[in-house]
Amino acid sequence: MSRSLRGFLVAVPGLLLAGFGTVHPAQLDAATAPWWTTLHIILLPVFPLLAVAQWFLLREAPPWLRWPGWVAAFGYAAFYGGLDAVAGIAGGTVVHAQHGATPVVGAVFTAGDLVGHIGAACFLVASALIVVAATLRAGWWAVPGGVVLLPASVSFLDSHIFWPRGVLTMLAVAVGMSWLFFAGERSAEPRA
Repeated sequence: MSRSLRGFLVAVPGLLLAGFGTVHPAQLDAATAPWWTTLHIILLPVFPLLAVAQWFLLREAPPWLRWPGWVAAFGYAAFYGGLDAVAGIAGGTVVHAQHGATPVVGAVFTAGDLVGHIGAACFLVASALIVVAATLRAGWWAVPGGVVLLPASVSFLDSHIFWPRGVLTMLAVAVGMSWLFFAGERSAEPRA
């Protein structure tokens, strides 16, 4: 597989999530509930792809960065998937079945927000370890990617993929990850 294709594939999860974020309803109510539920069913296999990209970016890291990074990426995939299932699928299903918000929805969102925040914090930790590993490997070439990825990872703590901030966050995640991939690949090229 070519280097360009691998660099693009690292960006694909963020690009997909940004695209889906443009059609994510801003509010969950009786009118948006069916699409809200359907969208989160579609997203169930997409969110974990960010963790796959993180694992890929950590593959060349020293073990002392790689293993904690892989654990954090797994934590993101597990816990953020919980947010998607609880607040996305269950929340939308409850609102649709009840023809509007009920007190149950608040409880569902509270549980979803908790697991989602844990997942997003794990994403931030894995991203920070990726930036450290890329900087050790590529030096200054990694800095722009880190300057993009780290603030995006912080933004992800409370932005989900909602338009506009969440969409911009996912675009920045895609750009940052791709930059860090190419910085690492550049450093691996033989010197003349």
